[in-house]
Amino acid sequence: MAKGKDVRARVILECTRCVRKGVNKESRARGISRYITQKNRHNTPSRLELRKFCLYCYKHTLHGEIKK
Repeated sequence: MAKGKDVRARVILECTRCVRKGVNKESRARGISRYITQKNRHNTPSRLELRKFCLYCYKHTLHGEIKK
């Protein structure tokens, strides 16, 4: 079995509401809530969006998949 063609892929989920003014989106600066999870590439080929708890907004918000 080839390592590069795994069905499960690691993805990073980032809060879509707490991206604040002056915070670079690509950096791992404080102020952006991020989660790491896995998804099945065959079942969900599109970008993953889940409602997760954001520590900075202090409520449940929509977290979307970002590029690594």
